[in-house]
Amino acid sequence: MPMPKIADARALSDEELSKEIYAVKKELFELRLQQATRQLNQPHLIRLRKHKLAQLLTVEAERKQGKRPTQEE
Repeated sequence: MPMPKIADARALSDEELSKEIYAVKKELFELRLQQATRQLNQPHLIRLRKHKLAQLLTVEAERKQGKRPTQEE
C-alpha cells in the first residue's frame, strides 16, 4: 500500500478536509485499540494513517495561515 500524496489532501475543500481529519483520527484510535488488544493483523496501517493525518493537518495549517505551498508534488 503506497503512502498517500499531499496533492490529494490539497485537492480537498475545507469541509472535506475537516471530515477527513476526523475520520483518520477515529480510524487511528481504532487501530491503536486493536493493537492494544492484540487483534491488529496489519500493523503497517498505523504508520500510513499517521502519515496521512500529518499531511491533512499540514494542509489545514497552511490554509489557516494563508500560505501557498512552495512545491506541488
